[in-house]
Amino acid sequence: MTALTFATAIDNPARFVRSRDVGAHLGLTPRKYASSEIDRNGAISKSGDRLAREALFIAAHSLLTRVTRWSALKAWGTALAKRRGLRRATVAVARKLAVILHRMWSDGSEFRWRRDETAAVAV
Repeated sequence: MTALTFATAIDNPARFVRSRDVGAHLGLTPRKYASSEIDRNGAISKSGDRLAREALFIAAHSLLTRVTRWSALKAWGTALAKRRGLRRATVAVARKLAVILHRMWSDGSEFRWRRDETAAVAV
């Protein structure tokens, strides 16, 4: 369901030059406030497709709390949750998941659970 919602929200992956721009398009980046000496990061901007943002948030939350299989993304999110809290970590994992989904869609590649998966196959 998340992949379908993501695909309908993005529509054409070629319109994003960099995959990291997808997070900002979906409103998963912090809102900036800058005036003279004040420079603050706020909550997420919530611009873009609300349904895609919600689907990515739910997928990220289930990855962090329900999925038992370990991955680099889950390890990163779990470490972030210990430092900053589960809600912020879930939003960060949702943004990173959007970037990964866009890159997979652009390249036609598959998700690798481990970073060294190619090295493990060669051994």
